[in-house]
Amino acid sequence: MEPTLPATEITALLGRGTQFEGKLHFEGRVRIDGVFKGEIRSDDTLVIGEGAEVHAEIDVATVIVRGGVVHGNIRARTAIEVHAPGRVVGDLHSPSLFIDRGVEFQGNCRMDAVEGEGSAAPSADKASDPDT
Repeated sequence: MEPTLPATEITALLGRGTQFEGKLHFEGRVRIDGVFKGEIRSDDTLVIGEGAEVHAEIDVATVIVRGGVVHGNIRARTAIEVHAPGRVVGDLHSPSLFIDRGVEFQGNCRMDAVEGEGSAAPSADKASDPDT
């Protein structure tokens, strides 16, 4: 039997001074304190630390921005937390959202259930057709 990790245990860390570009898919809890550019997907938790610079489309269960800058849209099926001095430039979509005083946020916010990939917005056909 595999030991279970505490909910706060970090399973991977992209530390300060590191740079990564590409697609990140993970299980567990990942923290980014460096520079990341690309795409991030998971059914678990992503932590953006102070000093981080993330340019990515993010689609995970939970995102916790503890500081740093995120450029890109964030879709979280469980929750999004943005703590000062964090900065987010992009759209947020999650059923639960916390934004701390002192956070800089530029974008749109949508608070409802996040469905599977690609369903962030209803199609124009369904939205305009009263029979559906």
